[in-house]
Amino acid sequence: MFTGIVEELGEITAVETLDDACRFRLRGPLVTEGAQHGDSIAVNGVCLTVVDHEGDEFTADVMAETLNRSSLGVLTTGSRVNLERPTAVGARLGGHIVQGHVDGTGEILERKPSEHWELVKISLPADLARYVVEKGSITVDGISLTVVDAGPDFFTVSLIPTTLALTTLGLKQPGDPVNLEVDVIAKYVERLLGARAVPGDTK
Repeated sequence: MFTGIVEELGEITAVETLDDACRFRLRGPLVTEGAQHGDSIAVNGVCLTVVDHEGDEFTADVMAETLNRSSLGVLTTGSRVNLERPTAVGARLGGHIVQGHVDGTGEILERKPSEHWELVKISLPADLARYVVEKGSITVDGISLTVVDAGPDFFTVSLIPTTLALTTLGLKQPGDPVNLEVDVIAKYVERLLGARAVPGDTK
C-alpha cells in the first residue's frame, strides 16, 4: 500500500524486451536503501516487485497486462520515473490510499502556468469518469493529487512548485501519457451499493 507521496525521481537505466513482458533496471538511491528481493516499489504509480538490486539500482519485471493497462510500455533508457516505497504500518498517511494498481491512462491536454502553481488538464477515460469528483483524490503517475475540476472526459489538478520540481509532472508536456488510479474507496462503495440493489425495484 502506498500514499502517493513520491519519494524520489528515479531513472530507467536499461530496458530488456521479452516476448510478452519486459525487464526494467532503474536507478533510485533512496528507494533501494535496504531493498530486498520481493519488495514492492511503485514506479509511476505501478506497484512492481524488486527482482534484484545492486548499489543504487534495482530490476523489476513488467508483464503484458501491466504494459497494456499502464504507460510503462513507452518508457526507454533515460526516462525519469516517480518512485515510492510502501508505507509502513502506523506511518502518517500524507496522501491517500494508493494500491499501485493502475486503472487506466490519461493524456496531458494542457498546462497553464501561474506565478505560484500550475494548472494541468488531463484526459479521463469514460469508464473512470464516475469515480472522479471535484476536490476528491486521484493518483497521477503515482502522485496523490486533489481534483480541481472534473468534467465528463477530463479533470484538472493544481501543481505546487515542490511537485513540479520533484516529480515527472514537472517534465511532461501535452500529448504525454500518464497513469491513473482512482480512489479505491469509490469503487468499493459502487460495488456494495450495486450488491444491495433489488432487481425490478423502482424505489
